[in-house]
Amino acid sequence: MDDIEIETVEEVSLSDPVFIEGLPGVGNVGKLAVEHLLEEFEESTLVRRIYADVFPPQVSIDDGVTELTHAAVYAVETPGEGPDLLLLTGDHQAQSNEGHYHLTDAFLDVAESFDVEQVFALGGVPTGELVDEPSVLGAVANASQRDELEDAGVEFREGEPAGGIVGVSGLLLGLGGRRGLDATCLMGETSGYLVDPQSAQVVIEVLQDRLDFSVGFESLEERAEEMKEVAAKIQEMQQQQQGIASDDDLRYIG
Repeated sequence: MDDIEIETVEEVSLSDPVFIEGLPGVGNVGKLAVEHLLEEFEESTLVRRIYADVFPPQVSIDDGVTELTHAAVYAVETPGEGPDLLLLTGDHQAQSNEGHYHLTDAFLDVAESFDVEQVFALGGVPTGELVDEPSVLGAVANASQRDELEDAGVEFREGEPAGGIVGVSGLLLGLGGRRGLDATCLMGETSGYLVDPQSAQVVIEVLQDRLDFSVGFESLEERAEEMKEVAAKIQEMQQQQQGIASDDDLRYIG
């Protein structure tokens, strides 16, 4: 196969579509958000598959049937007056720096083939600790986009995220901006240690505000409660280990 192949699965007609990326990353925030949107918008249509030799050399297996690793783009015709959506998801990012560039260019090619003018990259920003009420940090390719995002509760903090935005999410802004697209990255605060449904929810809430659609959050809230229980158990184990270490230290000193 070629380095990158874009398979046309279905042709659809969309109204002012917005391209939204949610690939694996910190806390799996972006991937969870896009997967939740696909669950809530039951009428989504698979329109493109993107295959690339920069993905891991493997296949997924479903009931014994294999599928070559790929990214997928789904079209959603939203009810109401908001724009339609193109949702990008997958199980992997590229394995090399060059691969990230080539893949992002392919994703942008897909977006532009549907006359997309606005792109959202979704992800998480690690805090190193558990967050009860995560905020959403923003980054934009064009400074004129900031005001409307701040009105939606997005925070722009100087120097954050430290080290910039890596992978497809960052390049969608860098390469998308060079193509003249309005590109935005929404990053939910997350510990960085666990899959974070709560952070995914706050990111979706910003999208709802900006793109005029509405979805439920029951399944994400249930998963968030499950993850809180996991986090509590981890904290308890850590405290027990620290207590054991402290007792040993006291005996040694004594």
